[in-house]
Amino acid sequence: MTSPEPTQQDGVQPRRRDARQNRERLLLEARALIAVHGVDASLEEIARRADVGVATLYRNFPTRDDLIRALHEIALAELATVKDEIAAAPTAWDGIVVYTERVAEWLVADPALPFILKRMETIDPTLGKGKDFQAVIAALVAQAKRDGALRPDVDAVDLAVLVTMVGSLGTLGGGYTGQWRRQLSIVLDGLRSKDLDRPKLPGRPLGAREFQAAVHGLSRRGKRAATRPPAGPASAPGA
Repeated sequence: MTSPEPTQQDGVQPRRRDARQNRERLLLEARALIAVHGVDASLEEIARRADVGVATLYRNFPTRDDLIRALHEIALAELATVKDEIAAAPTAWDGIVVYTERVAEWLVADPALPFILKRMETIDPTLGKGKDFQAVIAALVAQAKRDGALRPDVDAVDLAVLVTMVGSLGTLGGGYTGQWRRQLSIVLDGLRSKDLDRPKLPGRPLGAREFQAAVHGLSRRGKRAATRPPAGPASAPGA
């Protein structure tokens, strides 16, 4: 008994699945390389790491900005889920905590995001897709002030700047990355009304040597050398 001949539909489905997987790999590798090299990361290297030809990359993303737009759409979709968490928070202050924690975590987990967001400002300065989210945060800030939970001289833009600063730790890598929760807790303490209790900070601060190693990106050998006391001056000939 002979097997049936494959139909045209049978051939179309695998091709569609392959094309979808190629696109997903390209986006994944683009995020990884942009995190290191910024939005000018090599498109050829992105294609190579995704194990596809450059022609496949250009079929999916005819220009570099098309690739950035696609990454930006993914980022917005990820951020949209935060609105539901904020809405479920029992108080406006709890909503602010949710907002700052999730956005900082979002930025730390994907160091490509600051580059993508900045590039989108250039591509489309009138982009308004984030305005709904901004309105949610502004309302949250206003309510937290009325509740007496948030210091009165802070506004929504302050929150955006602070959470971006904390999230930027992800671009530094190394020992910095794991510090974001502690640093965010310090920021949140500064935002609280002065009459509220301050909870204990999570984690521990970096030691002085750990900080130096993180700043300078020292190797293990460099770290060991940094911990040794400096050698005394060499003796002059004949001394």
